[in-house]
Amino acid sequence: MRNRVIFALAILGLVAGLVAAWVFGIERKAQPPAFTPVSNPYATAIYANGIVESDQAGGTNINIYPEVAAPVTQVLVHEGQVVKAGTPLVVLDGTVQQATTEQLRLQAEAAQALLQELLAQPRKETLAIAQAQAQQAVANLKAASDAFDKRRAAYEIDRKSISKDVLDTAQNAVLQARAALEVAHRQLELTQAGAWSYDIANQRKQAQALLQAWRAGSALLGKYTVRAQADGVVLAVNAAPGSYATAQGVYDATTQGQNPLLVMSAPQDTLAVRCYIDEILVSRLPPPGRIQAQMSLRGTTVKVPLEFVRVQPYLTPKIELSDQRQERVDLRVLPVIFRFRMTSPTMAYPGQLVDVFIGPAAPADAASRPTP
Repeated sequence: MRNRVIFALAILGLVAGLVAAWVFGIERKAQPPAFTPVSNPYATAIYANGIVESDQAGGTNINIYPEVAAPVTQVLVHEGQVVKAGTPLVVLDGTVQQATTEQLRLQAEAAQALLQELLAQPRKETLAIAQAQAQQAVANLKAASDAFDKRRAAYEIDRKSISKDVLDTAQNAVLQARAALEVAHRQLELTQAGAWSYDIANQRKQAQALLQAWRAGSALLGKYTVRAQADGVVLAVNAAPGSYATAQGVYDATTQGQNPLLVMSAPQDTLAVRCYIDEILVSRLPPPGRIQAQMSLRGTTVKVPLEFVRVQPYLTPKIELSDQRQERVDLRVLPVIFRFRMTSPTMAYPGQLVDVFIGPAAPADAASRPTP
């Protein structure tokens, strides 16, 4: 009985092995790829990773940071909006600076008013008072002289008619009246001369200083409205009303880093592609006059010819595509910039990763292609 069981199990194992061999031996048809794999369009070419960015004479996208620190009160634009240079983008809370600027304006106006007062001297009412005081001094001198003459005449006729002390007092009154007349004349001259030139110069400098302070305050107040510095397209808005913006940007709780307040690109009639060529392949890069390239959009069959723009002659660590500034990378790359014309608004977007093949152009093609 035991031998029969062992024999039956052996037969079942043999049959199971034959079935498994037949099942696993069936040739299965490969699944078609989700999209056509990228292929090299040239006989010989250099492959490079590329990233789409705005087409500018220098630099990449326009990162906008505020020059002052304050809460955001208004966001006046949205992503994808085309703006002109000078267009207000974001408004920050400038309440304190507005009050400070108004205070400086009033101080400048007060200083200017005081300067005008000095320049307008002598005031006609003040001049009239000085003239009246001079006339009064003349009358007082005449009255004192007449009194002295009468007393002196009486004294000369009869020395006993008045005392010598009364005569001396009358004479002293004449001297005092004459001195008062001299003071009145000097005061009239001083009033007629107007403000002192040194006082005018000092007040003029103070008025200019306060005017400049007001202008500086007004200029600083203008910084609380962030404006576009060039024509372009808004790519990203990283702030909302209520968030706090500083000169380092806006804090991002996700990345725990600082992001620009806004990111803009140049007008997107044409876009640029910044390629990063491995340092060990740089020696195979064709001369600038013979460079031709083609871009493949990942996940599509779209292939776009590229126009060579320039080489950025500075090798950098390969961290641009991942944007990991803390990453330690030994590989260094050479940036090469191309451009292409946008044939539709959804053809490509700044920040999109693409595959680029760079190859040498035929001598005839190189001679016919214009030099960038």
